[in-house]
Amino acid sequence: MIIKPSTALRNEYSAISDMAHKEDAPIYITKNGEGDLVVMSIEAFERREEVLKLRAKLAAAEQARLSGQPAISLEESRRRLEAIYGQGV
Repeated sequence: MIIKPSTALRNEYSAISDMAHKEDAPIYITKNGEGDLVVMSIEAFERREEVLKLRAKLAAAEQARLSGQPAISLEESRRRLEAIYGQGV
C-alpha cells in the first residue's frame, strides 16, 4: 500500500503520476494524517471497473440460477455470441 501526504500530491505530482503508472496500484493520499483520497492511473481504474462489472454480472447470474430461472441453451448461447462476434464462433 502506498500512502502519501496531500502536500506530496501538490508538490510532487509528476512523481506520483509516474508511481501510479509504474506500481499499477492505488496511492492513498492523507490530509492532516487522515485518509482523504485514492489516486490511480486511468488504465488501472478502467480495469477495476471492468472487473466490478463482470463480478456484478456473475452475481446476477448466480442469483438467477439459485432462484430457479432456466438457463439458456447451448444454441441460444451460440446465437448470441455469433450476433456479437460474427459467424464461426
